[in-house]
Amino acid sequence: MAQQNSTLTTALTRPGQANSTGDARALYLKLFSGEMFKGFQNNTIARDLIMKRTLKNGKSLQFIYTGRTKSEFHTPGNSILGNSDGAPPVAEKTITVDDLLISSAFVYNLDEVLSHYDLRSEISRKIGYALAEKYDRLAFRAVARGARQASPITKTNFVEPGGTQIRVGSTTNDSDAFNSANLVSAFYDAAAALDEKGVTSDGRVAVLNPRQYYELIQAVGSSGLVNRDAQGSALQGGNGIIEIAGIKIYKSMNIPFLGKYGTAYGGTTGVTSPTNVGSFVGETMEDASGAQTGINNDYGTATEVGSKSCGLIFQKEAAGMVEAIGPQVQVTSGDVSVVYQGDVMLGRLACGADYLNPAASVELYVGASAPSAF
Repeated sequence: MAQQNSTLTTALTRPGQANSTGDARALYLKLFSGEMFKGFQNNTIARDLIMKRTLKNGKSLQFIYTGRTKSEFHTPGNSILGNSDGAPPVAEKTITVDDLLISSAFVYNLDEVLSHYDLRSEISRKIGYALAEKYDRLAFRAVARGARQASPITKTNFVEPGGTQIRVGSTTNDSDAFNSANLVSAFYDAAAALDEKGVTSDGRVAVLNPRQYYELIQAVGSSGLVNRDAQGSALQGGNGIIEIAGIKIYKSMNIPFLGKYGTAYGGTTGVTSPTNVGSFVGETMEDASGAQTGINNDYGTATEVGSKSCGLIFQKEAAGMVEAIGPQVQVTSGDVSVVYQGDVMLGRLACGADYLNPAASVELYVGASAPSAF
């Protein structure tokens, strides 16, 4: 009897397919997208703290700023046709979108095969971090700029409040910026200034350097300024758990801080720097003025921002961010991937920021004189 040969069929698992059908790499882009967005959302805090608008079919967006008006007594028999002084005065602020902001990496197929970890996932997170870092830095520099500006209302006989700058401490040492008593005092001064300028208490926040934040929570933890229900990891997280004078406090490495971003190792008078930090002494602020390629707003040069700014307190209306392209993902495929035996992974964002209502911005500084307007 002749023996009949049989064919053994193996069921192949393709984790990149959707429902085991179609393109074998269909889900890989979505995985990269998810990791990139997660990295972006987890590392940006400014997006939820200032005004954000989406721009379509244009290069800039107009924000209207309305000044105060007054009440007056009605004279019997007179028509009511609006206040005699033409109040309220109105001004505009236009924010332009900067050029396309990108972060990308080329992933070689063989490297993925040989690596013992998920290479694409790790790279995608770092791309999200890079976009979030730039987003926050531009937003916070816009807030700092607003704190140094006068009101946009210039109508005759109308006086509107501008920004506020508050000195932390009374010496010329940078160490004043880390003194918890100085910081608490500055917070109450800032709250009073915002109250006096008619800025609503809703949405008031502060963003500090991490060392300032941790110094502050050590001091206020036993004084009743911290919600007793917010302890442990929630307290250490720096995500607005602490409130002083109704101002929620966040920490960030992306605020202008003593001439650098978040860290001032090696150059902080009166402060003992950590040892064994290698060559890391903080990242110096770049020139982000409108004269730079790709920048269509003015975030100031490093010299203009200065070396004495040490924290921001503001309300949501202090600055605005215009987004023409929100965080997006693009990955090469097809013939391009075949030719180069790998893929380019790209995260992109098109946005622009500027101050809106200077009265809603407070800049903390150390030293004898406040940083100049720019």
